[in-house]
Amino acid sequence: MRVDDGARGGRRDRAPAPRAHPPGRRRAGPAAAVTAGARRFRSARRIPAALTALAVLGAAGVLLYDLAAVRAHRPGMSWRRELTRQLEQYTPADPEVLVGAGVVALAGAVLLVLALTPGLRGILQMRTPESGVRAGLGRKAAGLVLRDRAMEVSGVNSVRVKVGRSRIGVRATSHFRELDEVRADLDAVLAVGIEELGLVHEPGHRVRVHRKG
Repeated sequence: MRVDDGARGGRRDRAPAPRAHPPGRRRAGPAAAVTAGARRFRSARRIPAALTALAVLGAAGVLLYDLAAVRAHRPGMSWRRELTRQLEQYTPADPEVLVGAGVVALAGAVLLVLALTPGLRGILQMRTPESGVRAGLGRKAAGLVLRDRAMEVSGVNSVRVKVGRSRIGVRATSHFRELDEVRADLDAVLAVGIEELGLVHEPGHRVRVHRKG
């Protein structure tokens, strides 16, 4: 679970955990309200940012050295003379130029996507009673919580839970009881369990039950 306090730099006292409520009954009160203006957690993108910074720094260093050499009445670097010769021979319609331009455009598009998308898709936003606090719950943690709840259903032998951003998939095996009864109990238990996770956008769920073996 991830909590981000954007309003104050100091620590906050943790509110007491809410008491359990019977299945099928929805919680009420300020804690159940969706936080206004809730924003997704954004990835720092440290590796792409570091690689881009190193590439820009290296290119700027080479150009600066070449400019200083020319200003000092020394011959320019060989790559600049070769580049000038190549530019004299090729036109924008040549295949080599088009392929190079496509590679550069693709790299730029990837960098733009990384810069504009928030990332951290493995963290789900949680409701918070205070506007200055952001909380998140990892998908794996949410899956473990729902799996434990599903294992409490009578007749369930094993459960696999896959948590997505908009849907939760549950596959369960049953070794006794009718499959329809087990599926109905799982639907009720999971509906309460998803609500108790306190997510801003509660995902739907799909339950599949089959007989063991």
